[in-house]
Amino acid sequence: MDQQSDAPIAPPIVELPIRTAERGFYDGFSRAVTIPSKIIVSLLIMWAIFFPVSANETLTAANSTIIASFAGWYVYLVAALIAVCFLVAVIPQSGRLRIGAADEQPEFGRFSWFAMLFGAGIGIGMLTYSTGEPMAHFSNNPEIIRGAVAGETAEAVRSAYLYTFLHWGFAAWGCYALVGLSIAYVSYRRGLPLTIRSALVPLFGRILSGAAGHLVDVVAVVATILGVAVTMGLGVEQFVAGLARLGLGDWLLDADGSSSAAAVIVALLVLVGASTISALSGVGRGIKWLSNLNMALSFMLLALFAIVGSGLFGLELLGVGIYDYLRTLIPASLTLYPGGETEVSQALVQWQLDWSVFYWAWWIAFAPFVGMFIARISRGRTVREYVFGVILVPSLMCFVWMTLVGGTAIDLELSGQAGGRILETGMSDQLYATLAVLLDPAMASIVSGLVVILLMTYLVTSADSAILIVNTINGAGETEGERRHHIIFWGAALAFVVGSMLILGGIDAIRITMIIGALPFSFVVALMAIAILKAIFFDLIRKRHGVPTTSEGCAALPSSE
Repeated sequence: MDQQSDAPIAPPIVELPIRTAERGFYDGFSRAVTIPSKIIVSLLIMWAIFFPVSANETLTAANSTIIASFAGWYVYLVAALIAVCFLVAVIPQSGRLRIGAADEQPEFGRFSWFAMLFGAGIGIGMLTYSTGEPMAHFSNNPEIIRGAVAGETAEAVRSAYLYTFLHWGFAAWGCYALVGLSIAYVSYRRGLPLTIRSALVPLFGRILSGAAGHLVDVVAVVATILGVAVTMGLGVEQFVAGLARLGLGDWLLDADGSSSAAAVIVALLVLVGASTISALSGVGRGIKWLSNLNMALSFMLLALFAIVGSGLFGLELLGVGIYDYLRTLIPASLTLYPGGETEVSQALVQWQLDWSVFYWAWWIAFAPFVGMFIARISRGRTVREYVFGVILVPSLMCFVWMTLVGGTAIDLELSGQAGGRILETGMSDQLYATLAVLLDPAMASIVSGLVVILLMTYLVTSADSAILIVNTINGAGETEGERRHHIIFWGAALAFVVGSMLILGGIDAIRITMIIGALPFSFVVALMAIAILKAIFFDLIRKRHGVPTTSEGCAALPSSE
């Protein structure tokens, strides 16, 4: 004790009391977080349903302003998050720190851990964008806009994958890893609640027990619902397109090829209903087994494309794409097109707003959900294992998907075998269109059915994970509460957000809403990056002076950080 009293730094904060109800409907929940979150989401749903014209006009105007005004903020913030993650991982002293007690072992094995990371993080997006994004950049990307290469030619393939990897690599997983590490580090080492506000305690201290902490958690809940809504919306569109490909009726699609209102409602009833049931079973049962099933089915589909599709072409794209990605990672991550009066300058700016900035906002909106989920399943791992595992392995999996699946689609178009049938269809249908060109009709139907099943399991995994995470935030960090009615509420709320936006405004309406919801949380994420650097740096100082750094070793009444 004398040694600690003479040390130049005090022990960390190991308590953050958050007031929760002791009885009634909100027993075990923070009313100051749960009720405002429910009100905001409910008002958004009612606004979209009862005042669709006003909602659409207002959201569109707000979206244009936010995207134009904060493009630079999103670009530089995401680059900074990647840098912070790798910094704490590569420094030997910080990389060896354990997320938990010094001798604590991980709760989940590596296969289940990676499966849950991939399934909850980007599984649905892979099925939609593994074909759609390379094909889109094959037709138009900054190199094509500048006139360096011609679109839809063999020369455009390399640049198409440069930008595809930029969007689906370290940027996405760096956002998730930073948020997850910020939460897990203070929760499992210091015994703080597993909730968003805890990550900011190294900066703001015990003040986060009150209104400031409530506000942070409310922002996180709303961002989570809106971020997951984009992923669910994409998944529902592709799910319905798959059912239509399987010949389940003309009622599934409208005349323009988009999902009909009836199809959206039926799909959401099935998917969100299954998600809610899975969420009620908890992380260790429903989500774990669904994630393992996702991974197994994913490998089966990848194996099909590797064997029957353009496997060698895809592997060549993978090698060249990773080389180009790593070579250009820093300049590409920091590029912000300045605009100008020329048509080329304006086209570059618009491309970046439509793609890169949209993705950065999407990853940030998705980060409270995925970050909290990653924190929930990563206890016991070292900081280095956590960062490299969360960023490198899922990024590589995304690259493999993009090159094997998307590369097959591009090769079919370049060879003339597809004859434009893949390029000319909507993004939600391009994977099925690729299968239809690649395989005979009977086999294409079988594999399309596999894709539908895989998509369904990914949708259920993402939705039930999000529901559990929202409940955890509202429950002041309680991970396995018994308040089942709140799980049911958030499942229904997610269904209504996705359904109302899809039916009234399509996937663009969900994207716009998400970008607006991501902005407040982006400032929280920036503070989290500073907070985790401070927490780790101060803990290294504490270790040098023999001051406890974990809740087990700290005094009963710790001093302020």
